[in-house]
Amino acid sequence: MIRKLLRSRLKKPKILALLAAFLVSLVAIPLFSFSPLMATPSTAIQFVSPDWLAKNSSDRTLRVLDVRINPLEYFAGHLPNAIHIADNTFRGPNGLLPVQYWNTTKLGQLFSQAGVSNNSRVLVYSDARDILGATMVAYLLERSGVKEIAVLDGGFSGYKASGQPVTQEFPKYAPTRFTVQDNPAIRVTLADVRGFLNQPTVKFIDPRPPKLFSGEEKLWTRNGHIPGARNIPWVTFTQGNPTTSEGNFHKLKSLDEIKQILATKKITPADDVIVSCSTGREATLQYVVLKHLLGYPKVRIYEGSWTEYSQSDLPIETGAEKAA
Repeated sequence: MIRKLLRSRLKKPKILALLAAFLVSLVAIPLFSFSPLMATPSTAIQFVSPDWLAKNSSDRTLRVLDVRINPLEYFAGHLPNAIHIADNTFRGPNGLLPVQYWNTTKLGQLFSQAGVSNNSRVLVYSDARDILGATMVAYLLERSGVKEIAVLDGGFSGYKASGQPVTQEFPKYAPTRFTVQDNPAIRVTLADVRGFLNQPTVKFIDPRPPKLFSGEEKLWTRNGHIPGARNIPWVTFTQGNPTTSEGNFHKLKSLDEIKQILATKKITPADDVIVSCSTGREATLQYVVLKHLLGYPKVRIYEGSWTEYSQSDLPIETGAEKAA
């Protein structure tokens, strides 16, 4: 009797259409999705030595992302099982400003295509001055809910010099299902910045070169820096020499040396720290170091950075930073 009823109802076009839509929904499961849940504080980013990959190579949840911009460098040699996805893949225009991080949906697509799942542990690396690309992708992984993230200290050059194995083979992997768990607590907006101006408990760090910070270099419609910001060029955290371009910009100085740099700028763990640069990329290195390596509890990134701030009506300062 039930079969007769079903047969009689399935003859109706509306019922057939509904059944077809239901069946399609069962198979059309997306590779990524979005959840507004905030990532938990247990998310961790660490800097690891070249032998870390060998020690963790048996972990099937590990994904290695080579984010060097030039794919020819990847073809010439890369870490075993590394998947190439250039760091500039993660940014573009948003209809108002250039070079902004893609929206949450697109970020989820990119991580899915790179084989990253919600259960993945991820190692990110680049080379030379593009340590900023590695920390930027690490930041976006944290922002999207990945819990265990590592950045290769020394980058590809340091890894190769250590004698670790390099390959030209492409890994075989399948795109994954990645659910973005957006974490808005690690970033601020222009509206937030407006409210933070002149608040003594909020410290802005600007990691741009001194001439951009002071406004001496005329790159923007308005040049200078956020009032009261402390200028700590990002290269000062690395072993690279900005004058001679010698040394490894992808390798950090010791944490004690970095603590001394912060102390001279009167940046302490008690401060509410906002890192703002040109486009939100340079800021990620100091964000990762302060929050994840030094344990500063209140560190966030202003993603719009000077690209957005220079177009606003908010006040600017020029010249060298004011005495703390």
